[in-house]
Amino acid sequence: MRKRLSVAGVALLTVLAAVFAFGQPAHAAAGFSVSNGKLYDANGNEFIMRGVNHAHTWYQQQTSSFANIKALGANTVRVVLASGDRWAKNDTADVANVISLCKANKLICVLEVHDTTGYGEQSGAITLDRAVDYWLSISSALAGQEKYVIVNIGNEPYGNQGYGTWATDSANAIKRLRAAGLAHTIMVDAPNWGQDWSFTMRDNAASVFAADPQKNTVFSIHMYGVFDTAAEISDYLGRFRTAKLPIVVGEFGFDHSDGNPDEDTILSYTQANGIGYLGWSWSGNGGGVEYLDMTTNFNPNALTTWGQRIFNGANGIKATSKEASVYSGVTPTTPPTTAPPTTPPPTTPPPTTPPPTTPPATGGCTATYTIIGQWQGGFQGEVKVTAGSAAINGWTAKWTLGSGQSISQAWNATLTSSGSSVTATNVSYNGKLGAGASTSFGFIGSSTGTPAAPTVTCTAS
Repeated sequence: MRKRLSVAGVALLTVLAAVFAFGQPAHAAAGFSVSNGKLYDANGNEFIMRGVNHAHTWYQQQTSSFANIKALGANTVRVVLASGDRWAKNDTADVANVISLCKANKLICVLEVHDTTGYGEQSGAITLDRAVDYWLSISSALAGQEKYVIVNIGNEPYGNQGYGTWATDSANAIKRLRAAGLAHTIMVDAPNWGQDWSFTMRDNAASVFAADPQKNTVFSIHMYGVFDTAAEISDYLGRFRTAKLPIVVGEFGFDHSDGNPDEDTILSYTQANGIGYLGWSWSGNGGGVEYLDMTTNFNPNALTTWGQRIFNGANGIKATSKEASVYSGVTPTTPPTTAPPTTPPPTTPPPTTPPPTTPPATGGCTATYTIIGQWQGGFQGEVKVTAGSAAINGWTAKWTLGSGQSISQAWNATLTSSGSSVTATNVSYNGKLGAGASTSFGFIGSSTGTPAAPTVTCTAS
C-alpha cells in the first residue's frame, strides 16, 4: 500500500563489493524451498505464514516490537526496509540486527525494500533492478540466513501505469540475485500498488517462477479495496492453487481508502487452503490510514479494533499460527517433494470452454469473454480488454446475454444492462492502458441453461 512517511536518503554501496560479500555462487545451508505450490522450511515441514508487517525503517527504535508481535502469536514478520533512494538506507549492520531480533523471537523474517512502491506513477520510486543493487550491497547480512529469511525484492513495484514490464523485470531481478549467489526463497509483489487488478502477476506468474533457476519464488498479493468480495478473493487465490504456484497475502487490511476489503473471507479462505497472510500493519501508519494500526503507539496491550480482529478473531493469528520447525525442532512428517495438497481444488474450476476468439480491433481495443466456472443455475464470467497499437484512456465493452441469463454482481468494471444488452465501462483505476496492455473484469450471473461465451465488442476512448 502507499505509505506517506519520509526520511532523508543516503547513497547505496557498490554492487561489486556486494558480489564479493556473497562469494562465488554456491548454495549455503539449506533454507526455505518451494514444492508443488507450497512453502517448506529447512526441516522439510510446510510453513504457512501468519504474521504482520512492521514499518521498521521509519521506527528503528521500536526494537521491542519483534518480541511483542511474537507474544501475540505470530510466526512471521514482514519488515519494511529502505534502499536509501527515497528513505534513509537500512545498512548492513541494521539488517543484521533485524535478522537477529527475528531469530531471538523465533520469527521468520520477510525483508522488503519499500522504495520501489508505485514505480511509474509515484515520484521518486525506484526500479526492481535498483532494489537488487540494495540487496547486493547488504549481502553479508543475508549470507547463511536462508533458514530464517525470505527476500521480498521490492514492495508494490508498479503503480497503475507502466506495469506491462512487470514479468520481465521481476524475472531479471530474480536471475540477477541468483547469479550473485543468493539462495534464499524470493518473494515478488504484484503491480498496481500490489493489488494486481490488471491480473498481470496472475497471468504471468508461471513464466516468472520458471525464470528462477532454483524454482524457489513465492508470489505476494496485497488485498485492499480491489478485493471487496468473496468471489474476487477466492477466484484470485484459487487460480494460483490450481496452477500449483505459491501465493501469500503479503498485505491486507479491514478497511481502506480505495474500498472495504473482505477481511473475513481473506482470513477464512487462506486458513482453509493453507495460504499465508501478513496483515498491514503493527503501528505507525500516517497519511490518512492511521486506522490500519493494529496497536496504539506500538503498545501490545492497546490493540485496536483491527488488531483484535487479526490477532484474536476467527481464523486469526492466535488461533492458526504455527511456529517454524527450524525453531521448534520438529522433524518432517512427509518429504516436501511428495507433499499432497492440503485441500481439494478451489470450488471455481478453470475454464472448461474452448479459448475465446479475439474479435477485430474496434476503436483501439479488443475484448474476449471466458466462462470461468458454472453451476446449477449460475456461472462466473470474465472479460479481458486489451489495448491496440496505441495507449488508451478508457474503454467500453458490449455484448448480448443469452436467453435466460442475467448478471447480479460485477467487479473491476461498471456494468449496466438494457434487456439482454450489457455495457461495461472501466472504473477509475483500470481505464488507462498502454499499447498492448490488458486488464480484466469479472461477474457472477444466473442462467437457465448452459451459458455460452458471446462475442464482445470494445471501444476505446
